[in-house]
Amino acid sequence: MATLQDALAFFNTDKPQWYGWINLADGEVYSNLKLNDDTATIPSEADVNAKIAELTIIQNRQDAYDSITDQLDKLYHDMTAGKLDVTGEWYKAVKKVKDDNPKG
Repeated sequence: MATLQDALAFFNTDKPQWYGWINLADGEVYSNLKLNDDTATIPSEADVNAKIAELTIIQNRQDAYDSITDQLDKLYHDMTAGKLDVTGEWYKAVKKVKDDNPKG
């Protein structure tokens, strides 16, 4: 699963180290977020949660896909069998990953 830090990397991209934590003992949670750069803006919790959800879907898909070697092997066999369409094994495997991990 994507983390808060993974999501925060997509905000204020022009400002390195733009955020920190109010109190390290309180943990790395949204409610403990502070600005280290007064020209940065804190994204809303909803925006951060949406980014975490988006990144989690991407990670889940990456984890579920076959290796590139296996995908190329499936494509080779599909080409040999004349199945470069929805009946091919490569297509069915990719479709399953996408169906199991919808974008929302």
